[in-house]
Amino acid sequence: MPADVRLPNGMRVACLQRHEVRLVNREIESYFSHGFHIEPGDTVFDVGANIGLFSLAACARCDNKINAYAFEPVRAIFDLLGRNIERHALSDAIEPLNFGLSSATKAVPMAFYPKAPVLSTAFPDEPSDIKAMKEAIVNSMIYLDEAPLALKCLRWLPRPLRLVLVQAALKRTLKRETVACEMRTISEFVRDRQIARIDYLKIDVERAEMDVLDGVEPGDWPKIERVVVEVHDIDDRLRTIVSRLGQRGLQEIVVSQAPTLVDSNIFVVFATRPGQTRRRY
Repeated sequence: MPADVRLPNGMRVACLQRHEVRLVNREIESYFSHGFHIEPGDTVFDVGANIGLFSLAACARCDNKINAYAFEPVRAIFDLLGRNIERHALSDAIEPLNFGLSSATKAVPMAFYPKAPVLSTAFPDEPSDIKAMKEAIVNSMIYLDEAPLALKCLRWLPRPLRLVLVQAALKRTLKRETVACEMRTISEFVRDRQIARIDYLKIDVERAEMDVLDGVEPGDWPKIERVVVEVHDIDDRLRTIVSRLGQRGLQEIVVSQAPTLVDSNIFVVFATRPGQTRRRY
């Protein structure tokens, strides 16, 4: 059943899992570091919008004067995204879209985890990534104030026992439902909407980040000014993405790692196209 959570800025949001909101909101705040910001009038792509925390944060920073497109393919999560936009009267600033972005227009089976919706993915079977996530939980999340009480209690247990308990908890939590989801490409959407510029492209799609970037045709890269992308470093993916962004003219690149993901293979890449004049509202 959906629940309500109050964010640090006072906004209330609907969600499926309360503890996820606190943890994800902490991650969202990091997306506005390394000099990254959003200005009134900016066009924002929120790819992997989930319940809309990034889009809501972007609005709060710009007096709601942005043009945000929030892409969320899983219907159960999308419904909450729409509810949060309506609750805060942000339909003029944020458009919720019930499809994902990928390398081609297609339907894909998505793994939806009702007890851990933020982990829903088109690539559920990545053993190395799941192991990294377990390690991140054990090494970092248990020490966060935002973590649920059950996780906090693990900090006093010996590490081997912690790992066993986390693995058992994840086995119960990561029971998935398979749902069919629609995918399109960034370039297709840009053509359909006649979008001249993307000021901020945020990508957090649980191991599908390469697919999203593959959906940008060469002629559309100059339209993208800033990119923030969560990267799961599988098969040297981090180096590949950093190289690709540089080749596409996004040369001011920073690689970071959230406090919740220390010692994991999950990173965040910030990339900026230098020398462009920011548009004012």
